[in-house]
Parts: sequence; structure tokens; C-alpha cells
Amino acid sequence: MYERLATVEQRFEELEDLLAKPDVFADPQQYQRLAKEHAELSPIVEAYRRRRKLEHELEENQELARHEPDPEMRALAREEVTRIREAIAATERDLRVMLLPKDPNDEKNVILEIRAGTGGDEAALFAADLFRMYSRYAEERGWRVEVLDSHPTGIGGFKEIVAAVNGRGAFSRLKFERGVHRVQRIPATESQGRIHTSAVTVAVLPEAEDVDVQIDPSDLRIDVYRSSGPGGQSVNTTDSAVRITHLPTGLVVICQDEKSQHKNKAKALKVLRARLLDIMQSEQDAKIAQDRKNQVGSGDRSERIRTYNFPQNRVTDHRINLTLYKLESVLGGNLDELIDPLIACSQAEALKDG
Repeated sequence: MYERLATVEQRFEELEDLLAKPDVFADPQQYQRLAKEHAELSPIVEAYRRRRKLEHELEENQELARHEPDPEMRALAREEVTRIREAIAATERDLRVMLLPKDPNDEKNVILEIRAGTGGDEAALFAADLFRMYSRYAEERGWRVEVLDSHPTGIGGFKEIVAAVNGRGAFSRLKFERGVHRVQRIPATESQGRIHTSAVTVAVLPEAEDVDVQIDPSDLRIDVYRSSGPGGQSVNTTDSAVRITHLPTGLVVICQDEKSQHKNKAKALKVLRARLLDIMQSEQDAKIAQDRKNQVGSGDRSERIRTYNFPQNRVTDHRINLTLYKLESVLGGNLDELIDPLIACSQAEALKDG
């Protein structure tokens, strides 16, 4: 590990020298690339230097504890030795996590797909609840949410809603949300007061860039038609809705939220590109590892990951057996108490496998 850290520090110092040269500013792309690498290495180098400083302090205090004639000073030095050893151990843990291989998608924007599953209208209502939850979470983190396509029901739910979540690190945190979310509550229409169980599927895809997925225009069939709202009501008198079929895979993407055919087509292509990237990466992951050992759960969308129990005010994440009795807070967008432990568990698994 320390050989790697020495190499990282050397590269960090090279980058500092390069960024100080005036000619680097002449090429904005090169400057941006070097500055990004410098920013990524900075916390690792700071922790490495902090550890070296702690080692030096440890040696000084060990020397004091052995040879200082004043008993009080010796006792203080021994206390410092204990504290510094704990600080070194914590810094080493941090460094091991920092050196873990990065998910190349972590900094990407997200295509978020929420679909009502078993439970009919109740599932559609919960799909709307989840979309509000993620929208509030995104707002708290300064991310922007843009609806790409939606299929609302007449009572305020969604059969399906697809949105782009744009913001630094969006995928790194939201990727743990993919899977089946189960809700247990008494529907407003339930006269007997019985608890119903419904399910909603959440897919979280990294937004694909043109360089990630090349689409041959001849592989696409593009159909346009008139948009329609809930119950078949016409919301548009022009052919603005767009359906794109990717012929080699059979993937179909529909976008009709915009009044402009051009905008709907651009949104549909964005979703299609993300879905194709997801297929490519899933195939690659299956070849590289057995069901992605270094992730919490398999990431399979058929896997039940979380239960929201309204009568008990309870949220349970089944992957790490974590239960919180603050359902309203979680649905209000306070997801960090669920996501942070999932990230910590994922890192621990990766360290163990490594």
C-alpha cells in the first residue's frame, strides 16, 4: 500500500508543477483534465502526509514515555501514544478505502426509472411517493431533476416515471436504490382497515455519453404520434410524442412530456443510450465477477431491497438489516441515514475481497 501511496504523492507533485505552468492555461481541456486528477488525488495525499506526521509524533512521545524523568510528563506521553496509535489506525482505514478501485460511473448523472409493480393503484401512488422522495433528496444535494417521461394515473400516482438527475456524484449515491421497494399500508380506499402490500421497481442507470455508446441511426425505428394524457384525453394536437425502437435489442423508449417533437426525441435518445450502457455493463460485470461481490446486494432489479411499513413508521433495508423508525423523514428526502451505511458496507466488502 505504501509503495502505491508514494507513487500517488509523486504524481500529485508532478500535477502541481504542471498546473503552475502558464502554457497549461492555453489549453482549457488539458487544464480541466489535470485539475480534475489533482482534485481526486488531493485527499489521498493529505491523508498520507497526515499519517507520516502522526508516525513522527508517535516516535517523539514513545521517546518521552521511556526517558522523561518527570512521572506526570511520562503519563501524558503514554496517553498521547495511545491516542496517536488510534489516529494512525483510523487514517490507515481511510487510506485503504481511498485506494479502492473507483466505479467509473460514480460521478455521472443518473437516469432514474420508477415503475409501479404489484398493487395496482396503490403501487402507482407509492411510485409517486418515491419520486417525491428522490426529488427532495436531489434538491437537498443541489442536484437538478428533469422528468423525461411519465405515465400518470388519474388519482395522483404514476404507472411509470423516468427522470434525469443531474449533479456531481449522483450515481455514486443513488445506485444503491435500484431494486424492488415494498410498501405496507392501509389504502385510502380500504374500508376494512386492512394493510395492503404493494411493490415498486426502481432502476438507476448512469447517463451514457456519446463516447460510451455508439448508436447506428440505421438501427433505430422512430415513430411519432399525438401525446395523450390520463384516460386518453388529448393533450396535444400535433404529432409530438416519440417512440424509438432499437432494432438489435428490441428496446423501446417513449417520450411525450414535451410539446416539441425535437425535445421528446432528444430525451428518448438519452434514455435509450443509458439503457444500452446498462445492458453492456451488466454483461461485462457478469463476466468479471460472480454477481458483483463488491456491491451491496446483486443490484438485480427483481431483488427486494427495502420495506416501508406505514403502521409501524418503519423503514427496513434488507441488504444490511437496518431498520429506522422514521418513515416520514425518509420519504421527506432524508436518505443519508440509509445510503451512508450501504456505502460503508459496500466498502467493507470490497476491502475484504481485496
